[in-house]
Amino acid sequence: MGNIEVLRRGDIQHTSAGTGIRHSEYNKPGATSPVHFLQIWAKPHTSNLQPKYFARHFTDEEKTDKLVTVVAPVGSEGVVHEREAKGPAPVMSNLSLKATIISPGKSVEHVFPAPAEGTAARKGYVHVIQTGGYNTLKAEGNRIKVNNSLELAEGDGAFALGQKDDRLVIENIGDSPAEVLVFDIQ
Repeated sequence: MGNIEVLRRGDIQHTSAGTGIRHSEYNKPGATSPVHFLQIWAKPHTSNLQPKYFARHFTDEEKTDKLVTVVAPVGSEGVVHEREAKGPAPVMSNLSLKATIISPGKSVEHVFPAPAEGTAARKGYVHVIQTGGYNTLKAEGNRIKVNNSLELAEGDGAFALGQKDDRLVIENIGDSPAEVLVFDIQ
């Protein structure tokens, strides 16, 4: 595909391997700090897709104290099927991904849409991004509380099931901004 990109804070790079690509990531030559990013894979609902590449950027300001949809199924509201555009990156999967940066003492809320016909519930996953860098010790730093009961720290995640209009309320109970991803999977 011939793509060479430098990713910065807030960037999303979406590559659909489709029928096959060669791919690698590396730190810039001469860089002294380690690369720190999340790599997330989603299984497409269609086989034999053509390889595609999409790039999106979301600022911290856009995500502060609100959930912003950064990846959504092709055909969803606000999804533009172009290499570089505003709005969520398109994915050929029944997955929506939302991102937020929650200020201390603030909360955000995800409302589950109706499950697909023939399925019992939608699946959710909440992940607290580890902003302090690589850590093999006990998780410290940012802490959140989900639905006023489950506490998670940096690097932690939790699954949830939801029916139509069920809510995931995510509150920052720490003393610094908490970066959180919310996956909603049909």
